[in-house]
Amino acid sequence: MRKRTILILDHVEIELMENILRVDESRSGSATIVSLSGRMDASSSPAAEAVLSRLIGAGERRIVVDMSDLDYISSAGLRVMLASLKRLREDGGQLLLAGLKPEIRNIFEIAGFQRIFSIYPSPEDAVSSFDARV
Repeated sequence: MRKRTILILDHVEIELMENILRVDESRSGSATIVSLSGRMDASSSPAAEAVLSRLIGAGERRIVVDMSDLDYISSAGLRVMLASLKRLREDGGQLLLAGLKPEIRNIFEIAGFQRIFSIYPSPEDAVSSFDARV
């Protein structure tokens, strides 16, 4: 049985059998924090993509993606992060990553993305880096 729920307001959750990605938003200082938890793969990454696209389209220019509760990311998830970063940079914004578990950080390093993304130990550190740039 396949269950799929998509809500694009303040919270997005996609459930496909055992693959769950939860996407939450919050504000901290001058930034929007997008918190990802669960698994971000080809079937679940559209949820994160929808939230990030909506935020960027609404004019958000400082986004922190908190990955401290993310257990897995596939190439589809990496594509969403890269496309969002590219779009934000074109609009004069920035997307920072925070709280990567060692296995998630390893995937970013294998892909060479640690040279493209600014990665911080915690969302608070990432937000502070924005505030220091003001």
